[in-house]
Amino acid sequence: MASKKKNPSGKTYFFDKQENINLVLRVFYVLCALLFAADFVINREIYHSWEKLPGFYAIFGFVACVLLVLAATQMRKVLMRDEDYYTKQEDAKPTKKKDGK
Repeated sequence: MASKKKNPSGKTYFFDKQENINLVLRVFYVLCALLFAADFVINREIYHSWEKLPGFYAIFGFVACVLLVLAATQMRKVLMRDEDYYTKQEDAKPTKKKDGK
């Protein structure tokens, strides 16, 4: 659980209280359940047989999100730079003054 540090201004914000966080999570869970239930009621035009599966779009969205996260973790290995990447670049180049000295 998060520590009970107060911010420097001493104000208490909405997400500082655990009961507000729980309330927001419950609202999200109810919305997810309602959208999943609506999948059985709403008539959709389908083009492929797998679209008939109940909750297909919820499952598809979840799997796509997981695949994006996994792809991003692999990309991070390639794209990640050292913490002092930019300061190394600046230190390596001697700077010239405008008057040529």
